[in-house]
Amino acid sequence: MKTRPLGHSGLDVSVLALGCWALAGGSGWGEQDEQEAIATIHAALDCGITFLDTAEAYGGGRSEEIVGKALVGRRDKVILATKISPRHCDPAQIGSYCEASLRRLQTDYIDHYIVHWPIAEYPVDEAFAALEALKRAGKIRSIGVSNFGVKQLGEALATGVQIDAEQLHYSLLSRAIEFEIKPLCRAQGVSVTAYMPLMQGLLTGKFGEPEDVPAFRARTRHFNSARGEARHGGSGAEAETFAAVDAVRAIAAEVGAPMADVALAWVIAQPGMACAIAGARRPDQVARNVAATELELPFEIVNRLNMATEALKDKLGANADYWQSFENRRTR
Repeated sequence: MKTRPLGHSGLDVSVLALGCWALAGGSGWGEQDEQEAIATIHAALDCGITFLDTAEAYGGGRSEEIVGKALVGRRDKVILATKISPRHCDPAQIGSYCEASLRRLQTDYIDHYIVHWPIAEYPVDEAFAALEALKRAGKIRSIGVSNFGVKQLGEALATGVQIDAEQLHYSLLSRAIEFEIKPLCRAQGVSVTAYMPLMQGLLTGKFGEPEDVPAFRARTRHFNSARGEARHGGSGAEAETFAAVDAVRAIAAEVGAPMADVALAWVIAQPGMACAIAGARRPDQVARNVAATELELPFEIVNRLNMATEALKDKLGANADYWQSFENRRTR
């Protein structure tokens, strides 16, 4: 599988990463057999995926534990990323939370350590100084951020600490980062890693209409906030979302490739993109996602996909926090 540099870290990552949140099972995902979860990670490694993404918050640490078990004897084969929650970014405590992740992951270093959401409760410069100290100590090899807006990323970069990548929600149905954040990342040499590139199944074509989407997956501003678990309080963009899904489906049929492959290939083809992070819960799902890395989309198809999803992009706007209103957004 092709690899790309992760910022200026010196690390190269596969263009498709395995997202490991769902492997923890639990709320929103349902039960997950541990052995099948481990087999899924092994299948990813066997298919050439070298980048695994998890977080201390996923399943209350359960995802990290499963990843740790799966990597026994294979740790040197992967670039391992995990995340620290912003509420744990007290500069005096960051080290202890890192050590807890290391224990769960059964490793003595983390390749890419990511601040999961912007830091609001602690001094940003002191928090990043603590992360830099972990890097000097060899506990982590690279520092990243996730869900930071242009102001927040600017503040992190202003500390002088090397930020190698930003993990952002990005897909054909979620293009807010194109307005400001992605251009800033490119200008500063910060790689982008895209999470939810299939929009939690919408871009596989498995849901025909909004009512088919489970409440846990319908929390974003794509959907009317009347859908139970949503917090954004808005009317959503359901008509535009499913019109875009239909348009992508039609283009994929012309290409002669599965809709999901086209959607993943589109993300991977975008400038400044290090990788797409796709979740899987079974080995066969990994194999299906890997097929997308072999699909080269002609410029004309990429352009048509852009145009097909432009109305949705404009409707949802530049707010990159898809779970909150503009006024309450965490990404600024």
